[in-house]
Amino acid sequence: MQLKFNRTKSLKDSLLQKLLKLIVFVGFFVVIVFLLEKINFSKPDKEFNTDITNEIIRLK
Repeated sequence: MQLKFNRTKSLKDSLLQKLLKLIVFVGFFVVIVFLLEKINFSKPDKEFNTDITNEIIRLK
């Protein structure tokens, strides 16, 4: 007796596979965001205050 193989995926298998990929992608994205928050990026120490009032008056 030979076994009959069904090569086409059922709707349940297809949806389950897509859902699993989505969960893995969202989990990977959450881990990346979490790790980026832990990195201490440097901030500029000096505030830049540039007076542009003269340039605004000339534009009018």
